[in-house]
Amino acid sequence: MATARRVIIFADSDNTFLSAQSFNRKLDWQKIRDYLADPAEGRELIEMVIFVGLPPDRERFEEQRKAKEKFIYWAKSNGFLVVSKEGKAKGEEYETNIDIVMAMDALELALEVRPDIVVLVTGDSDFAYLAEKLRRRGIRVEVASVEQSLGNELKNAASNVIDLIEIFDSFEQQNNNQNYYRIGNANIFD
Repeated sequence: MATARRVIIFADSDNTFLSAQSFNRKLDWQKIRDYLADPAEGRELIEMVIFVGLPPDRERFEEQRKAKEKFIYWAKSNGFLVVSKEGKAKGEEYETNIDIVMAMDALELALEVRPDIVVLVTGDSDFAYLAEKLRRRGIRVEVASVEQSLGNELKNAASNVIDLIEIFDSFEQQNNNQNYYRIGNANIFD
């Protein structure tokens, strides 16, 4: 019997949430994990790491923050490794720069553990350089995203692209009174 290929999955939670939301779907992280590291496909999951940017601990972000804290608790309780980063207020919005944390952690962990495959669950082209860097180290890099939200630079930097639309179609609708619509031809994460 062939040896299973060892897989580490790194997921950008906000990017993945926005992709699912654009299709009017609730995210099912367990289905995503099982889909990307299916033992029937000869894959052995080492770890799935979900990166979460937390809103600042301020009154105007309280509801958003509580929702993300609830998600973090759920994810940790269900075997996911979660990395969170506190955001900083920027006008009426906030930013976390979680992409930088994800890129650094992914590079460090991948070089230490030496998986056969790294799966980046994001469509954000900011991760193109990470994909190239890992590939230069002999690690296969797969990008899992919906085609419509996949940046061209990231698509070109990956060894392979896994279109998540099929698995998204199996998720519950966010709003049952609304049909989901494809984003169109625009790559919104370039």
